[in-house]
Amino acid sequence: MIQALPKLVTFDEFLDWYPDNSEHRYELHRGVIVQMPNETGLHSQVGGFLIAECGLEIRRTKLPYFVPRKCTVKTEDDTGYDPDIIVLSSDAIKNEPRWLKGSTIEMGSSVILIVEIVSTNWRDDYLTKAGNYEAIGIPEYWIVDYLGLGGRRFIGNPKQPTISVCQLVDGEYQVNQFRGNERIESMAFPELNLTAEQIFKAEL
Repeated sequence: MIQALPKLVTFDEFLDWYPDNSEHRYELHRGVIVQMPNETGLHSQVGGFLIAECGLEIRRTKLPYFVPRKCTVKTEDDTGYDPDIIVLSSDAIKNEPRWLKGSTIEMGSSVILIVEIVSTNWRDDYLTKAGNYEAIGIPEYWIVDYLGLGGRRFIGNPKQPTISVCQLVDGEYQVNQFRGNERIESMAFPELNLTAEQIFKAEL
């Protein structure tokens, strides 16, 4: 379960509070510090697989991108997220005022891609984070629901493992979904050759 800590704090207070080398991950949700649930083995495996594949694609295509080990994304209303995976622009990051000191970004233009891997708090990924990422102009956002946990209104009925790729078009997310042997279509990595099933299994 997610454990909320009392007392509303500002985003800057959250950054100052965040413990170094913590074994836990924390996010700030409208001024409330929230301890995120520990990852399951498969959650971690899927995340590690995608980080490696993004890194390989960046190197292969010589794109000016990088995948940081840790990054906090400041959105609206004293909210800061710690995405499972984030791909940043090496050029745009130079304009981020909090990057060098706190590994924090607040401009959607610095982000190439954010990936959230769905766990039991799936509403955060499909509703809250999607809305906040859209509002600050994150151009592409993947929701990797490898267990098919999301609501039926998001992934259909019957539920099944689904990757929802949200791409910003005229300020709003347009969503394409991929399952089974369907190849992921990405603006961030247009030549990426991965199917949904390969990501779910975390193997090629």
